Amino acid sequence: MVKHQPLQVYERQLCLSCITGIYGCRWKRYQRSHDDTTKWELLWSFILLFTFCLLLVWFYFWWEAHNDYNEFNWFLYNRSGEWSDGTVPILATTAAGFTYVAFLMVLALCHVALGQQLNLHWLHKIGVTAALLTTTAGVISVNQTWGQEWDVVPISLQATGPFLHVGALAAVTALSWIVAGQVARSEKTMFQVVVVLLYLSLLLGLYMVPLCITSPCIMDPSTLKQRPDVIGHRGAPMIAPENTMWSFQRALQMNVTGFEADVSISVDGVPFLMHDHNLRRTTDVDKVFPDRRMEDASSFNWTDLQQLNAGRWFLKEDPFWMVRTLSPREKDLIANQSVCSLEQLLKLASYHNSTVVFRLRRPPPEHPCYHSWINDTLHAVQQSGVPQGLVMWTPDDHRAQVRQWAPGLIQTSAEKRSPQSLQQHGISRLLLRYNQASTQEIRYTHTHSNITLTLYTINEPWLYSVLWCSGVSSVSSEASHILNKVPNPIWLMRPDEYCLMWVSMDLISFAVVIGIFIFQKYNPEQNMVSAAVTRSSRDLNVMKEKLIFSEVGNGVGGADELYGDNGYDYYANHGIGP
Repeated sequence: MVKHQPLQVYERQLCLSCITGIYGCRWKRYQRSHDDTTKWELLWSFILLFTFCLLLVWFYFWWEAHNDYNEFNWFLYNRSGEWSDGTVPILATTAAGFTYVAFLMVLALCHVALGQQLNLHWLHKIGVTAALLTTTAGVISVNQTWGQEWDVVPISLQATGPFLHVGALAAVTALSWIVAGQVARSEKTMFQVVVVLLYLSLLLGLYMVPLCITSPCIMDPSTLKQRPDVIGHRGAPMIAPENTMWSFQRALQMNVTGFEADVSISVDGVPFLMHDHNLRRTTDVDKVFPDRRMEDASSFNWTDLQQLNAGRWFLKEDPFWMVRTLSPREKDLIANQSVCSLEQLLKLASYHNSTVVFRLRRPPPEHPCYHSWINDTLHAVQQSGVPQGLVMWTPDDHRAQVRQWAPGLIQTSAEKRSPQSLQQHGISRLLLRYNQASTQEIRYTHTHSNITLTLYTINEPWLYSVLWCSGVSSVSSEASHILNKVPNPIWLMRPDEYCLMWVSMDLISFAVVIGIFIFQKYNPEQNMVSAAVTRSSRDLNVMKEKLIFSEVGNGVGGADELYGDNGYDYYANHGIGP
């Protein structure tokens, strides 16, 4: 009979069991291993890391793209013909995938910190592969259909860059505990050198990142320009149906200084407000004129357009999830909105001394007003009685002729041109999408020319703040009720304050890293663990098998009972003998 000293009973390690069990389905003690991770599992660790980084960028992109969700949904509507909030499934799957992969990353780091062998379970490998493939497909799809939206990433970094840098520096500094532990446990000099060099390179790179961070909000507060004017894009479409009189009235309640609208021309020459090419999305044309629901909006006469309801769709579709916040009176007003003419909008603007900028869509060639569309629009402007100085004229067609007939109109271009070219053509205002003008161009236009710049569509306070610090004169917004609550930029920081914060964070991080490496190097407990781990795996496995068979021969339960129920930690027990 083989005799041995009594087994030492250890306390159950529930935390370690959960970590190795969830990550690799290794719930029992004898299933764990301090052996080196195999090359195959190392490959999966790199795949997991890459998937995490890709999902992190993807998640950040969609978080910051919130400013343009309505634009994205409109792109989907043009493709499918049905209105729906396509961002909901994307955000749900992105959040779920990121949470899942981030959880696996935390478990992997815990394995490394505890000296456990990485062994990702095959179910998790399938999950990580699915997350990687779906995210890659999403990136390719967005790049093909909505490629201009990638510009939101460098713009958003102007608002979040300093804070992301602090977070990244804190995370990499905390990672030094794991790196130092790996270096202390390893007896391979080459491995230690490579790990330390890689980590220090990453750390030094983070220390230097602020040299590349440029934000207009890092400035002297005394040089901050006045608050940019807010123009209601299609009125206030988040809280009222777009391009309706109630939408523009709601925008006025939010202290907008002007309106922006899209204008089409009816068969009988009446300019009216409509963004889409047809009437399906924003009216009840399916019910009133079911046979004409796919026709161009400009193919209707004004009498037919007046029969359509332009508000009930908003209550039904709830495109911005705001209907529940409306009062019964507001719902009644919305339900009775009709298609708005340009003349009605201009009269409202004249009464409140608000500016109006509109995009005029030329009707199809077979349209009766194909050649007279400019004259018909100018006639509507004159009929409204609005002062010409309140109207921003954007069409480039016949601009010289328009200037002769209505010299008081504010000549505005919706195409990016140099200030010299704009001045040569008598254009005093520029209307661009926010990604078409850099901070340097905004400041140059503001200080070195007489061109007034308006950027669209600005819905998020962070973007409004960045443009405010850049010195933009005005913005066009669908969320005037949100921007109305932004009395100051979200954050401002003097350059010397930012430099002090940057240097202080670097010094604190460096001191913490040095302290952790010294502690790990001279930690007696760590040295004992390192000595135990460096035993050859072959000898450990042979001793383990002898112990299991000897206990089975003496009537003791199987390995699961021996190592699980008795809480026996083989690697920490050195009192076993024949």
